Amino acid sequence: MRRYIRSGSTFETLAGYSRAVVDGHYVHVSGTTGFDYATMTISDDAAEQTRQCFRNITAALREAGCTLDDVVRVRYLLTDAALFAPLAPIFGEHFARARPAATAQICGLIDARMRIEIEVTAKLPD
Repeated sequence: MRRYIRSGSTFETLAGYSRAVVDGHYVHVSGTTGFDYATMTISDDAAEQTRQCFRNITAALREAGCTLDDVVRVRYLLTDAALFAPLAPIFGEHFARARPAATAQICGLIDARMRIEIEVTAKLPD
């Protein structure tokens, strides 16, 4: 059975997607940015954006029934290669136990304020 998880962002309705989709034993979390959905604000600081990405992802995973420790795949989308070195320790803090397969990519993002977007796939606990 498929279940959809929403963050409350109006963009989900506009663009026709879900923050996360639970499908079988897996949770697929959409690319998640550093927006605080409660205030619809975003920090200028890339490190704070990264921490907010993880807070947003954690909330979606919790609603699905799992945690960051259940993540098996992560994709980091960065707007500048120079961001990887200072942000990598934050990635490591959050994935010290899960140690998921990971990809980092440099690309443009939809909003010029965004410095990072993170997408994850998690396996629901048995």
